[in-house]
Amino acid sequence: MKEFNSLDKSLLEQRKNAHEVCRLFAKSPSKGNLKRLKGMFAHCGEQVVIEAGFHCDYGSGIKIGDRTFININCTVLDAPLSDAQITIGDDCLIGPNVQILAVSHAVNPTERLAKANFAAPISIGNNVWIGAGAIILAGIKVADNAVIGAGAIVTKDVAANTLVAGNPAVKVKDL
Repeated sequence: MKEFNSLDKSLLEQRKNAHEVCRLFAKSPSKGNLKRLKGMFAHCGEQVVIEAGFHCDYGSGIKIGDRTFININCTVLDAPLSDAQITIGDDCLIGPNVQILAVSHAVNPTERLAKANFAAPISIGNNVWIGAGAIILAGIKVADNAVIGAGAIVTKDVAANTLVAGNPAVKVKDL
């Protein structure tokens, strides 16, 4: 995990701007507001659908492939670090209330008092379905064609062509 200071003045300003774009899109999910939202991302492919309620911290740490669908109230906590990006592949389905969290804090209480943030990349392959309410933590890789069951908390990498579910998410079966 890479450390960064989210209280840095320039990062506070970036977050403020990203939150305003997300707020405007939530209030009025028009084509113009969607275009502004997608414009914040490091990359956004063709025919990407994002439903209202999308939230991110910076936007610049997000890459989305073609034909991905993101349902309502998705939270993507990205970091302003080029080596801690969130990458979502082509043809993914992301259910309502999913959280993709590349950012974390120190577990050690003394270190946590310094208010440092840590980030690690998240990679979601192609044709992945993430069920409603699932949470994907920092540093996770979800391989192609995987399915993450509703409400799962993903704390370990997910292999291709597998279904995982539960808290913590465990392999249920091969697909």
